[in-house]
Amino acid sequence: MSIELEKELSKSIEVIKNQGVIAYPTDTIWGLGCDATDEVAVKKIYEVKGRREDKSVIVLVSDDRMLLKYVKDVPEMAWELMDYSEKPLTIIYPEGKNLAKGVIAQDGTIAIRVVKDDFCQKLIQKLGKPLVSTSANKSGEPSPQSFRDINQSVLDAVDYVVNLRQNETGSASPSSIVQLGINGEVKIIRK
Repeated sequence: MSIELEKELSKSIEVIKNQGVIAYPTDTIWGLGCDATDEVAVKKIYEVKGRREDKSVIVLVSDDRMLLKYVKDVPEMAWELMDYSEKPLTIIYPEGKNLAKGVIAQDGTIAIRVVKDDFCQKLIQKLGKPLVSTSANKSGEPSPQSFRDINQSVLDAVDYVVNLRQNETGSASPSSIVQLGINGEVKIIRK
């Protein structure tokens, strides 16, 4: 692991453990993140975005084992979808657990992605907790395609901006989102 990566992981973990919010690169677009089990930190995310708290957020986990800690029941179909998905896939499960208020939707559902990005995986593993991941923009504004597209007011409002991949260009895209029903039904929310 590079010294730069180690430094960014350490600083991010320090901020997150102190109920802070970070702006960070993910396996999709730049996101705003915090400890998904910390109600105070989650509330800050909504404040930074200027978003209503009844609009839920995505949670990132590092691996299958961590997924099982935060979803009441992972249907067989979820494992198959994750195995065959060619791009990052967020799955909305019927019932979340062990997460902060404001992360689980009012109907009890939870949107979770098992992340493949190296920085995100290492960050979540070292933190030992899932991360909130919501696009690094004000509510209602377009999602940033790259770091340079993030509104300065958003960057000023977070506690730390991760100093990795800020010079990448190109257009990143959000994850696909699929909702799984209690009876095995699958609904595509975003391709």
